[in-house]
Amino acid sequence: MHAKSETHKTLNLALFDFDGTLYPRDSFTGFIFFALSKRHIVKRGLKILPWIQAYYLRLYPAHAMRPRLFQSMFKDISVDVVEQLAQEYAQKLTKKLDPDLFQQLQLHQQRGDHIVLVSASVDLYLAPICEVLNIELLCTQTESKDGRLTGRYSSEDCSCEQKKLRILQSYNLANYQTIYAYGNSEEDLEMLSLADHPYMMGAEQALPSLEPKQLNQADIKKPA
Repeated sequence: MHAKSETHKTLNLALFDFDGTLYPRDSFTGFIFFALSKRHIVKRGLKILPWIQAYYLRLYPAHAMRPRLFQSMFKDISVDVVEQLAQEYAQKLTKKLDPDLFQQLQLHQQRGDHIVLVSASVDLYLAPICEVLNIELLCTQTESKDGRLTGRYSSEDCSCEQKKLRILQSYNLANYQTIYAYGNSEEDLEMLSLADHPYMMGAEQALPSLEPKQLNQADIKKPA
């Protein structure tokens, strides 16, 4: 658990995972099928078939499979083409967010809480989603060169321990009054360990109750 500062703190921090949490499905695989032709997917997928089979047999971890799959599918693809498709995909995803988690996010916004999406999925479509939702983003960053995707990540896969490290590098947790975190899998446990109120999807627990923001005396306007 993070250390508590003795100074007065007014902000709360809300950390949301995306796939399986704010969005109920696997957006990463969905983006591959949205952006690329079936012929392209089959042709390039055959080259990494042993790893795909090992992944589905749970012999190869997701955090290792994602970068291998991204490189295989998106290497040498035009950035302009992918970014246009990513914008369209982002619009599609924002209409299919989990209603309960989206309502929870909106409650955090109404209270003025600091909200961050923390995801192992890629920036290509998550950045436009966060722009629409008006929240901040920590995720896996993709690399491009000379107008084309290299197929490599410019950051570590933002999952497991990396989620925790990225949060701690980006935010001073001692500045927040209360920390909330929402996840759905083992890849979120490190992030959830930072929270005063951790929420794991499917764990038969109620979403954290969010009281309306209490005004400080300085915030109360006196009549003229």
